[in-house]
Amino acid sequence: MSEQPRIAEVARKTRETDIRLTLNLDGRGKAEVASGIGFLDHMLEAFARHALVDLSVDCKGDLHIDDHHSTEDIGICLGQAIDKALGDRAGVRRYGHCVLPMDETLVTTAVDLGGRPFWVWNAPMPTPKIGTFDSELVADFWHAVATQGRMNLHVLLHYGRNTHHIAEAIFKGAARAIRDAAERDPRTNEVPSTKGSL
Repeated sequence: MSEQPRIAEVARKTRETDIRLTLNLDGRGKAEVASGIGFLDHMLEAFARHALVDLSVDCKGDLHIDDHHSTEDIGICLGQAIDKALGDRAGVRRYGHCVLPMDETLVTTAVDLGGRPFWVWNAPMPTPKIGTFDSELVADFWHAVATQGRMNLHVLLHYGRNTHHIAEAIFKGAARAIRDAAERDPRTNEVPSTKGSL
């Protein structure tokens, strides 16, 4: 597998959102994000830092309606960028997981970059809002990432009380799991599948 940086750019423009996103899987954790949604920016910055990716997001969305379209569409773009940056996925570790504590909260995330999307979500949110952000959008965001990123993503909340902590633990845990799964395996440049392709 080439040692060149794995970088992808995605643009998505609809009647609801206009998004430009750049991802460097081999970055240093830098984030320049402007979604128009404060809490989502905070989560994307945490994702970049813990995944050790460089992430740039510029989104102009219909926030006069609500945060849904912008949040979901950024998830779509991030998933597409991950898929594009991975290329044929040769030489990656493929699997990653993280058990992440955050104060009173404990979350497990597990990822398979096997090329077939599947999403399992067992992370109920105790409250409907995190500030002004609809907490159900955390699930919608990660569903979009998993589908467009052609990955299995399993999220399990073991316990937690504070909805902000739960959401942040999910973003950080998913970041760590994706970081491990996307990491280059020093022992092989082969596609990590007996099928020969992913």
